[in-house]
Amino acid sequence: MTRPEAEDAALPLDVLLTEAARGPLARLVPLAPAARLAAAALRSPAATAERAADLLAELGRIGLGARPAGGRTDDPRHADPAWTDDPLRSRLLQAHRATRRSALELVEDLAADEADADRLRVAVARLADLLAPGANPVLQPRWLREALRSRGASAVRAARAVAADLAAPPRLPDGGARLEPGAETATAPGAVVLRTPMVELIHYLPATEQVAEVPVLVVPGVVNRFHLVDLAPDRSLVRRLVAAGQQVFALSWRDPGPGDAGWGLDAYAGAVVEALGACERICRVDRTTLLGFSTGGLLAAAVTARLERQERVAALVLAGTTLDRERSRTGPSAAPVDDAEVRAAVAAVGRAGLLDGRRLAEIHALLCPEALVWPAWERRYLGGTEGPPDALRAWNLDALHVPAALFRDLAGLALSGALSRPGAARVLGGPVDLSAVDRDVYLLAGVADRVGSWQAVYRTSQVLGGKSRVVTVPGSTAAAVGYGTNAHRVAAGAVSAGNPADAERWRGASHVEQGSWWEDLVTWLGERSGAVVDAPPELGGRGLHPIHPAPGTYL
Repeated sequence: MTRPEAEDAALPLDVLLTEAARGPLARLVPLAPAARLAAAALRSPAATAERAADLLAELGRIGLGARPAGGRTDDPRHADPAWTDDPLRSRLLQAHRATRRSALELVEDLAADEADADRLRVAVARLADLLAPGANPVLQPRWLREALRSRGASAVRAARAVAADLAAPPRLPDGGARLEPGAETATAPGAVVLRTPMVELIHYLPATEQVAEVPVLVVPGVVNRFHLVDLAPDRSLVRRLVAAGQQVFALSWRDPGPGDAGWGLDAYAGAVVEALGACERICRVDRTTLLGFSTGGLLAAAVTARLERQERVAALVLAGTTLDRERSRTGPSAAPVDDAEVRAAVAAVGRAGLLDGRRLAEIHALLCPEALVWPAWERRYLGGTEGPPDALRAWNLDALHVPAALFRDLAGLALSGALSRPGAARVLGGPVDLSAVDRDVYLLAGVADRVGSWQAVYRTSQVLGGKSRVVTVPGSTAAAVGYGTNAHRVAAGAVSAGNPADAERWRGASHVEQGSWWEDLVTWLGERSGAVVDAPPELGGRGLHPIHPAPGTYL
């Protein structure tokens, strides 16, 4: 996917939640827009006939071999040279692309309005992706070669694997995605020093004789596990921070069950406040830096705004966090949903009590199939070489359930954009004014993010009242948090309250710096972490003692 395509593919939070509640099939066939399109086709038979004639003529030329394959070259399903060299496969691929293009042109001709056009474009693109020749194992050159070599045994195994994977959510190829916490992932040494029915607080073991006075508290997203910051021994932001002399704590959410449907935004925000107090107590300080990613950043910002003494937060690090309403995105994945759809989704989740986390994992994976579906698809169904599980894919598929109350609160905030309007949102019993948050902020955004565009993350610098350093990375925010990157984009003098309102103007004034953004963050944190003090002789303290080794019991 090219950079512009990747940026256009971002889903706003309300769309992600609504799609997960309704299921992907509902998005493949948007009934009302499709019905209006069919009615328009009946009213304009000439336009429909013209498109059909053009498509038939194009298919004829393809059949005669008069058209090169062309089109996208970055779809890994069609990477095998046979898709170009084999006449039959090449023609099938060309015909698929021509049909997709013709269907999209028909949508442009006949859609009732722009909203219908957006939704139908997404439906056509997704259906076309699902029906691509490379999505059929029988047409894959590798599948055929392996089936011939094994005398059909591999085909039988693949059919059984497909049936097993489709039997239950998230209905994705398994591909050996699971990793053992504490052994293969989440391996940084530490201990749980606080446990509530909702969350465990992990205190990581210092790696230096002296540490920064101000601790860092990691607030993970409410729908994902915390170990994105500790994916593997050699891919661990936690290990990098403690190696730099930071005192690091992390929240680990318990996966909600049927009895936890009433956990709403206030309950999660209250857990952050409780953890903040624990960090202050253990480290004997009156301020802590909050590092939140995804909706964890939303919690961190809202809690900061509601604290009686805002100085308890030394600084904010927000990774992939959108605080401003984003409803105008278009592109291959970002068709809008209307208010009625969001309300219907809220009602459906309310009746169920929970949104199954596997549905969220499914939606997210289908937004990025080349990274989160195809590699496992290839190994599972095509007999590809077995390799070690991908830690980022394993993390992505291990999504938490969403309580009905939290779903309602998050969907409501995304739909109304209340967080970006002073006093419009209420958290912990009072109004939230993010413009009054005057903490220094480090904003991280991935230009290939599929949930919230980098431009939406950038707009957070306009919502908060403090000085913001904006950093973008070439891939996704999750990959950057989990793996670090070899390059990142910043603007000269980016630590200022004067970032331009237009994200493209900021990008035009920015430049690429080599090296991991982790190192940039370490430097930024070091300037805001207070004095250097002796490392604590033990984990926990002042009545909060280790009760279980990291990564705890909630992972």
